[in-house]
Amino acid sequence: MRALRSALLAGLIAFAPAAADAEGAVSGDRVKIGVLADMSTAMSDNYGTGSVTAARLAVEDFGATVLGRPIEIVAADHQSKPDVASTLARRWYDVEGVDMITDLGNSAVALGVQALAREKGRLALITGSGSTVITGAQCSPNGALWVIDTHALSRAIAKPLVESGEKTWFYVVADITLGKSFVADVTPVVTGGGGKVAGQVFHPLLSPDLSSQILQAQASGAGVIALFNVGGDAINAVKQASEFGVLGGQQKLAGFYMTAVDVHALGLKVAGGLYLAEAFYWDTDEATRAFAKRFYDRQRAMPNSYQAGVYSAVMHYLKAVRAAGTDAAEPVMAKMREMPIDDVMTKGGRLRPDGRVVREVSLFRVKRPEESTGEWDVMERVATLPGDEAFRPLAESDCPLVKAKP
Repeated sequence: MRALRSALLAGLIAFAPAAADAEGAVSGDRVKIGVLADMSTAMSDNYGTGSVTAARLAVEDFGATVLGRPIEIVAADHQSKPDVASTLARRWYDVEGVDMITDLGNSAVALGVQALAREKGRLALITGSGSTVITGAQCSPNGALWVIDTHALSRAIAKPLVESGEKTWFYVVADITLGKSFVADVTPVVTGGGGKVAGQVFHPLLSPDLSSQILQAQASGAGVIALFNVGGDAINAVKQASEFGVLGGQQKLAGFYMTAVDVHALGLKVAGGLYLAEAFYWDTDEATRAFAKRFYDRQRAMPNSYQAGVYSAVMHYLKAVRAAGTDAAEPVMAKMREMPIDDVMTKGGRLRPDGRVVREVSLFRVKRPEESTGEWDVMERVATLPGDEAFRPLAESDCPLVKAKP
């Protein structure tokens, strides 16, 4: 897989269609989009070269040029290191003339680049992070959080399960900011629905063995064991839960930061019965299946929410550049907020003043092997929350940009 990623990255690192149109040139010789993603560490399969492929597909579907200028994509690996990301983004903005950077998986990376975009008068459209602080206390007029966040994931998973009668919960939590954010976001949903938290256990980041934590959760007798962890930790937790019979028993297991890509890697024999939430699933309708087939032909994998989110962000950005008649950050962002977001990933979405993109989010159950009809037929939709129910209301925002709350 790593060799495939390297080969794909080499082929995708720059993409600049040669054709030109007659819309009328503006300053600069091209519109330049940077995909700054984890290409080599724990979340590279969920972001990585798949994000670059999604950006390229968006440019192909939009057209080779905008405002008479070719559209160019550049890509780089931030290695999940905020300092590396900031160095790359600064060079892109200052030297290479990048207008907008997207992906930015990892909250520390996203926050650093969003702040830099504001300083430089450029844009950061974050598709790979889930921290609500990005659109909260550290919101920016030059940034947007495009796909999902811990608040929406919490509600999309916990609300339907509690309403179905799962009133007792136990948390397995990575001892990091993201894990603690899930605790804060999920608990009010559980208790507000008449449920209770039977207990919680923390573990260090990058724990190869989570058997002790899983056994403690299993022994609690809670109806739902909630995994508030990411990457290899989440994979290990699901594997060990399967080994201990959790997924085949009376308890339900919910992975709060997992995708269809993770499920495919685990296999249905291991992950069958797991619950998770996504803002996009490839097998939703004819349009998503057609997009996924094109993506698969290049990546040999189906897209997840974060990769489809790059497609959506790039497509909406280019539409806004065309509508604004410029690639200057302020008028483009104004058009992005003004225009509805409609594409293969998002239907009837909107960009709020705090930078939050609002769209529906769905709860899925992973299929058992006997329920699947093919390699990537891995999930079935259980429930869908409209965006206004999934995301934190603007009235509760602590974003300084939200001056008049409804």
